[in-house]
Amino acid sequence: MTKVEMEISDITLSGSSSGAYAMVLGEITGGRKLPIVIGGSEAQAIAIEIEKMKASRPLTHDLFKTTMESFGVRVTEVIIYNMVEGVFFAKLICQGGKKEEEIDCRPSDAVALAYRFGCPIYCEETVLKMAGIGESELEQSEAEMEEPKPKESKPRKRDKSLATLQSELTKAIAREDYEQASKIRDEIEQRQEKE
Repeated sequence: MTKVEMEISDITLSGSSSGAYAMVLGEITGGRKLPIVIGGSEAQAIAIEIEKMKASRPLTHDLFKTTMESFGVRVTEVIIYNMVEGVFFAKLICQGGKKEEEIDCRPSDAVALAYRFGCPIYCEETVLKMAGIGESELEQSEAEMEEPKPKESKPRKRDKSLATLQSELTKAIAREDYEQASKIRDEIEQRQEKE
């Protein structure tokens, strides 16, 4: 499996009333982006650490870091390793003495901890191929926004597959159409709850 090193490119409010944010990870040695929809508190936890702000009381991620360090454990890297039906999976690679452990977690928590521990963030190449957006797709999305298209009958969201919805979510985020992205994300979540 090939790992690609990533960094935070942007965290933006989705523009909807749901409080969702888009965390966009950018490839360090290339132009691909990986947009992931995250919650408001996770976005705040990441932004506070990136901006080197200090909360009056320790946030959950700060508490977790302090606890781990108290027991001699460090997070050495985080990996976003899979995506299933629009849900991303990540893991912390932790080292304590001679022992190394992998701990499953959400990508937003993994990124928040990576910035606190100063460790690299990786994404599996397969995940980038599934959900990443290349420079050409970003340019195409921008061009589509500029030139109006004739109205055509579109399939309703509920008639589309989860894979199609995930693709549309990724493209909406690339276009920075966070309101549409939020609606698509809500549809994906509703379907997953029914399953």
